[in-house]
Amino acid sequence: MTVTGGAVTKRAVLAQVLICSGCCCGKTEKGKPPVPVDWLKARWKELGLKKRVQLTISGCLGPCDLVNVVCVMTQQGPVWLGGLTDFDHYAAIADWASAVMERGALLPLPEELMRFAFERFDVGAGAGLYTALPIN
Repeated sequence: MTVTGGAVTKRAVLAQVLICSGCCCGKTEKGKPPVPVDWLKARWKELGLKKRVQLTISGCLGPCDLVNVVCVMTQQGPVWLGGLTDFDHYAAIADWASAVMERGALLPLPEELMRFAFERFDVGAGAGLYTALPIN
């Protein structure tokens, strides 16, 4: 049982994979590469992953200029991936999740996925924002 700030969850989740299927991602009618949502759901179920590596098919995660965005959230923090264009990219995510499940411990994302990693937020752009505002 995991306890955080009084809230209790019975599942010891190792990771959560958020797949964008929002305004742009997977919209083949807009000329964007497909996101294999139905395959991912079926694969997660087939492998019995949801109790340890949760899958969330989400609306827009942004940033839309990278299209087909995925966020892998773990205790170590999020890893943002963008520009996934091939079915093999999503298969690699499922394979990674399966390996994590089998091992019962978090594993690094494969290098083939890490080449799509990006920094979601520009930490430097907001530095000092609040201290620069006048205080009344």
